[in-house]
Amino acid sequence: YLLFAKGGSDLPLRILIFDRAGDDFVHIDTVESSGYAFDLVEYVQMDGKPGLEMVVGRQLNDQVIRSLSVYHFTDGQVQQLVSTNYSKFLTANLDGDGDSELIVIRPGPIETDNGIVEMYSMSASVEKIKRLLVGKLHNGQMAVYVASTVGDSALVTDVYTLVDGSFTNVSFSNESGTSVKTIRNYYVYAEDIDSDGIVELPHVITMKHLSKAGASTSDQYLIRWYAMTADGGEVDKRYTYHNFVGGWYLEVDSQLSSSLTVAQRSNDFDFYLWDETGENAKKLMTISVLSGQNRQEQSVLDDRVAIYSTESVIYAATLEASAADYGITPEKLAENFHLIRQDWKTGET
Repeated sequence: YLLFAKGGSDLPLRILIFDRAGDDFVHIDTVESSGYAFDLVEYVQMDGKPGLEMVVGRQLNDQVIRSLSVYHFTDGQVQQLVSTNYSKFLTANLDGDGDSELIVIRPGPIETDNGIVEMYSMSASVEKIKRLLVGKLHNGQMAVYVASTVGDSALVTDVYTLVDGSFTNVSFSNESGTSVKTIRNYYVYAEDIDSDGIVELPHVITMKHLSKAGASTSDQYLIRWYAMTADGGEVDKRYTYHNFVGGWYLEVDSQLSSSLTVAQRSNDFDFYLWDETGENAKKLMTISVLSGQNRQEQSVLDDRVAIYSTESVIYAATLEASAADYGITPEKLAENFHLIRQDWKTGET
């Protein structure tokens, strides 16, 4: 039994907790705090353990800023799990796991700043969160992108935004029970891949294996990048071939994405297109990664054309005659070739 009261001390707001002992009630604990009035109290399941957590909002004065605490009761004592300031808060089960998340809205550091939205979750370990990113959905609406690990080799990204005034996970999939698509073996984060101001999410496309003597098509990935809409829809934005080990990627025409495959021969990467039957593949081009003291000479041998250079590496392309049929030129390759950026905060790709 809980009794909410106000006294005259420096910590006037009090929550007195009583338990039944036979036909009597025994006072077992008291929660004291500053403020002059209780604002809002909710009882929700947040940590997946037996019992409910108590979320308490308090008015500190006549200003907008208020104080919020989350309490858990165990072993006869109250434990405070969260303490923060807020203007508005709500609790909601955003990811469908049965445990509620706490959404806190508060002003920015100064009066003219935009408001800040924070999410607290007790149902997942914070160590699993790898990156937080604030960016735009396809319609320009702001969203929070939360990338977390699953197991040892997968990454999922939750996308949170305001929908009809509620902070909602628009990426949650009722079918899979997880968020947007996972990418295994390598961590690929959401980013503005095409520099249009909208954040894109990655989804791996499996390329058909090509059997060639001395070549390997393992660990070669084609990625479909798409933007999320506020109603959970997906809008295709770009396709890329990512070579994670080498640290570079190439933009690919969307019309070629379903029939493209790449085979690696040492430092050469051969690009092929399958025909409609899926049984025959013709070679389009080769991208060679050249290093060493004679890389300048190698970059012009055998009809090669340099498309990108660093202080120690030259990336050169050799085009087959059929490449022109698909608008592939050395100039276009140079425009579409990029190095994979290293994240400056975590050092991860």
